[in-house]
Amino acid sequence: MTFEIPGTFRALTIATLAFAANFSVWTLYAVLGLELQDKLNLSATQLGLFFSAPVLTGALGRIPAGLLVEKYNPKNIFLIQMILSAPPLFFLPYIETLEGYIWIGLWIGLSGTSFTIGIRYVSDWFESKRQGTAMGIFGAGNTGAAITLVLTPVIVSQWGWDSVGPFYGAGLLAIAFLFWIFAPTRPYIPAKIQTTLTLSDALTSLQVWRFGLYYYFVFGSFLALILWLPHYYSAAYNLSDTQAMAFTLFFVATSSMVRALGGWFADRYGGRTVNWTVFWTCLVCLFFLCYPPTTMTIHGVKQDVELAIEVNVWIFTALIFIIGIAQGFGRASVYKMIHEYYPQQMGLVGGLVAAIGALGGCTLPIAFGLAVDFIGIYSACFMVLYGVLAACMIVMFLALKTDRFNQRVQQAAMYNFLEHD
Repeated sequence: MTFEIPGTFRALTIATLAFAANFSVWTLYAVLGLELQDKLNLSATQLGLFFSAPVLTGALGRIPAGLLVEKYNPKNIFLIQMILSAPPLFFLPYIETLEGYIWIGLWIGLSGTSFTIGIRYVSDWFESKRQGTAMGIFGAGNTGAAITLVLTPVIVSQWGWDSVGPFYGAGLLAIAFLFWIFAPTRPYIPAKIQTTLTLSDALTSLQVWRFGLYYYFVFGSFLALILWLPHYYSAAYNLSDTQAMAFTLFFVATSSMVRALGGWFADRYGGRTVNWTVFWTCLVCLFFLCYPPTTMTIHGVKQDVELAIEVNVWIFTALIFIIGIAQGFGRASVYKMIHEYYPQQMGLVGGLVAAIGALGGCTLPIAFGLAVDFIGIYSACFMVLYGVLAACMIVMFLALKTDRFNQRVQQAAMYNFLEHD
């Protein structure tokens, strides 16, 4: 990639590093849940509430963050956000109840707004034809979750669980200092082509909500799976905490790293084409993941035949791997489409779409817990995801059909031979 503006490579690199650090903090509860589920004797629903606490504020906070970066310098907003996200991490060792962890988690969730701020910061440095690739590279900061899965067990083995929060707090402050020193400041220059899109306009736009629904699956379910998979591997396959985190790490790392490649594909083939392919791929995989371990008795002529059907841990991991790759492509393609339609409002529209998507990481773990407690099978969580994806595909099909109809109407109006001057 050729960078034409001085400081572009440095801006993209330090922003991606800062986003990775924030994402590792935002997903810290995925690892802490393994320890606290037994310590606090949590049900599946309570565990879902625990996971959702930081995600909720991270999701809702993306809307005001998007408004702020449209008005003020994104670098300064990014720096303030990291400083405000660090203090609750130092309080974690002193929390002893589920309610306490939920309140602290809501504060930690400020780290989740880093994506909206960083996207606006990065988009200033790239021309339109490179936006997909640039945002894909920045989005690879999702690997921060992989950092958490690798680093936390090391911290625990050396210094114990109580040291995890302060370690991450100190690390986030260190990254904030590096960002302050090395991130280039590009003078904020309002776009020459001014538009009148407001928050109320964006909230009433069906197109924005449609993008948000797409992102709800490709990012929201990705975030929910980061939080849920360690528990799922431990409960459904009786793996140790270390093994569960290792399998989850594989999912997170591969899905995050291909986001840059997904951005390149979106630049080359179009975001909509990439998104449609992603949805079909995930739908097929989720169909098999929904099926619970089953034992059937077939009454034969002379004897009964026992038939056992089960998705073992290796097949399960392969299917999750494919879904992760597809979601990585999908996250990049959605933001490519947003930039195509709203190039001057990446902060506002991008923040709103990111908020809707991140709400998936908040609501889906709760839905997973409720489904598992109600239905009584672990694969019920994938039944929930299957339903969400089916809704996304129906909406996308209807949207494509409507767009084609509108195009035909416009063409007919241009060549209406019945009209007379």
